[in-house]
Amino acid sequence: MTFPTFTSTEIDPRARGKELGTHRRKAIIANLAGYSDLFAVAGATAGQVRAWGEQAVERTADWAPHLAEEIAGIAAGAGLKPWQVAVVNARTEILAAIDATGEGECSTSVVLPGNGLPPRTVQTWDWHDHLRNAPMLWELEPRPGHVVRTFTEAGALAKIGVNTAGLGIHFNILRHDSDTADLGVPVHLIARRILDDATTVQEAADIARSAAVSASTVITAVTSSDAASIEISPAGVAVIPPEPDGVLQHCNHFLDPDLAARERHATDRPSTYARLQHLRDSTEGLRSDDHTTRALAMLSHGRDAPVCAHPDLTQPINQRWETVATIALDLPAARLRVHQGGPCRVTEATWQTF
Repeated sequence: MTFPTFTSTEIDPRARGKELGTHRRKAIIANLAGYSDLFAVAGATAGQVRAWGEQAVERTADWAPHLAEEIAGIAAGAGLKPWQVAVVNARTEILAAIDATGEGECSTSVVLPGNGLPPRTVQTWDWHDHLRNAPMLWELEPRPGHVVRTFTEAGALAKIGVNTAGLGIHFNILRHDSDTADLGVPVHLIARRILDDATTVQEAADIARSAAVSASTVITAVTSSDAASIEISPAGVAVIPPEPDGVLQHCNHFLDPDLAARERHATDRPSTYARLQHLRDSTEGLRSDDHTTRALAMLSHGRDAPVCAHPDLTQPINQRWETVATIALDLPAARLRVHQGGPCRVTEATWQTF
């Protein structure tokens, strides 16, 4: 099985958005409905969600007007209002605003082998199983000659991805005591601006620092010779470098000591610590130049360290988690290797190259 793909032909942001919205209309509407259900189960009212969507539009227009234009274009193409598309892009912020909690989430490993060899990266992307049909692969050209390829959700401007300037990003959610219901710049739009504009890890960190956020996340930026996990929260941004041996791994808790002092997942999602320890124990396999070997090295079904998650169908939708995708970045070729599902089902034949 593969994820749907779309290649934009438009350079102008609003036109590009309208083209995407038109072609992926059903998927975008379905994704919005899925998130509306999730927010409702987690305790948000329809009025709150609309207000947060409108606030996300305002924050985006202030920080990156061209991305607000693209959101408006997607809305026009899909027959929606801009605030509705903004809700999809701001889902992390809305979940933080309603203080949604639950076990699960993503694990990322990056290894810089040195000696001119390309980085070896892989991550699992865990999310709610009723949204498993939301992902898509999108290729766009934010400016002539600069191509972005991203694994994202229908209607969201970016998530995990690469660009033809030689930079890629992985993406994990975090929670912090400073997270607030006063919506800031959506973290998914920070990911998009990094893919659009950054050529170095330092530039990626500078873009992250320029945004006033209301929710936390970590974007791990990688180039041929450098990497860092950029931990983002309303309390500030921290940059975590690789270990001396070139290994950089991250799950769903802060590694910066100052930000970790107000960590939320310490009680909400304790498996994040066990998952990170599993990655560290599996580093030998994660150093491999073969993406299948790296994915299998991540595999863990242990209850305390579920790096490959399967949903408990007895739970409500906001407490059900599934490893929806396993993703490796190929920076020299500016492409993604994507497997639909968790590492337990990875074989050489199941990878989708984008």
